[in-house]
Amino acid sequence: MSDATARVLVIGAGPAGLATARALLGHGVPYDHVERHASVGGIWDIEAPGSPMYDAAHLISSRTMSGFDGYPMPDDYPDYPNHRLVLAYLRAFADAYGLTGRIRFGVQVERVTAAPGGGFEVRLDDGTTTRYEAVVCCPGMQWNESMPTLPGEFAGVLRHSRTYRSADEVAGRRVLVLGGGNSACDIAVDASRTAARVVLSMRRGYWFIPKHLFGLPSDVFAASGPHLPVRVQQVAFQGALRLLLGDPRKVGLQRPEHRLFETHPVLNSSLHPALQHGDVVARPGVAAVDGLRVTFTDGRSEEVDEIIAATGYRHGIPYATEVFGPGRPDLHLTAFSRDHEGLFAVGLIETNSGAYGHLDGVAQLVAAHLDDRVHDPERYRRFRDLVRTDHPDLSSGIRFDGSPRHEGYVDADAFTRYRRRIVERMGWSTRLPERVPVQAGARPST
Repeated sequence: MSDATARVLVIGAGPAGLATARALLGHGVPYDHVERHASVGGIWDIEAPGSPMYDAAHLISSRTMSGFDGYPMPDDYPDYPNHRLVLAYLRAFADAYGLTGRIRFGVQVERVTAAPGGGFEVRLDDGTTTRYEAVVCCPGMQWNESMPTLPGEFAGVLRHSRTYRSADEVAGRRVLVLGGGNSACDIAVDASRTAARVVLSMRRGYWFIPKHLFGLPSDVFAASGPHLPVRVQQVAFQGALRLLLGDPRKVGLQRPEHRLFETHPVLNSSLHPALQHGDVVARPGVAAVDGLRVTFTDGRSEEVDEIIAATGYRHGIPYATEVFGPGRPDLHLTAFSRDHEGLFAVGLIETNSGAYGHLDGVAQLVAAHLDDRVHDPERYRRFRDLVRTDHPDLSSGIRFDGSPRHEGYVDADAFTRYRRRIVERMGWSTRLPERVPVQAGARPST
């Protein structure tokens, strides 16, 4: 449903788009909302064309530490909900605040450009072009796959993990999974249930964090302890992980050459048992490929039928490259364009914690700023000036890895502290709209 007085367009109805829509509604900012797929959910909708979701996927942050402000995940959800429960939660959230009926589904944005005299022109796939004073892009970060260049010619099946759905696809096959992130580890373990052999190739060592520590979800355990300086946390947790998991070389993994927290956390409790039982075999990086034979940097080789590249995704907003530029845009607090007034991107935050709370916080900043455009122009200009010049250090002193995944990476605690400082400095407040009345007992349901 289009608001005839809308001056803001929200693009995308995944978690970031829903958080943005609720924030705008709470601040009374009229908006239009479009989504190219048939329903809300973004990547969590496994039926959406191009979704990277797979049957065995679960949240890597806990139910307790995930969820939107004022709308927690249900208490009877497991500690780490699967993708079906996450999708049900997102859809229930959208319905609870009356967001679903305001979205135009099946609408693809083809191009966003700066309009003469200010604002933006947005062209849709039906050929129409509409001018908006502000555009909030919520594109998600796992749609544009990044494929590796293999050192040789592979004669088998080569595909990105984005196309993997279930272990049924690799039954009886010899599979090589490339990558060291959460998806690579999940898929390697999942594929081992049916594949003839599964090899996991990592170019370097990583720190693996079990999903539970002392009976608690790891993020809940970390949040319940005393706040320690980052360097102290690194030393303490590195020692604890060595005691819990032992020397990674005993299961074929490399020892990490970086400190804990300097790369995105790998939360996994299944890979080490799979390696210990021989269900998955670890190898270092790929040195050469010839036909079906893959040779690794340690000189060993394997014949495989299929290579699944869990090698991440390319940053960028394809439909808005003319205003954001190619690749990851330079954004204040991961959301505010420094070059174009009224241009925002919510959901591009890469950090070492659950995302939904950060999406909520950023969406509230965007909504409060857009509300000021009408009701407090002086404060609006003041924050706009800050956006152009402010480059805060959001690392907490952590030297993040130099890989593309960690470009623009922020520490969750540093990000939250600075965001709250901005809210206090500007005199903003969080405003949540009233929930739509629902039948008693209604809850997320698959």
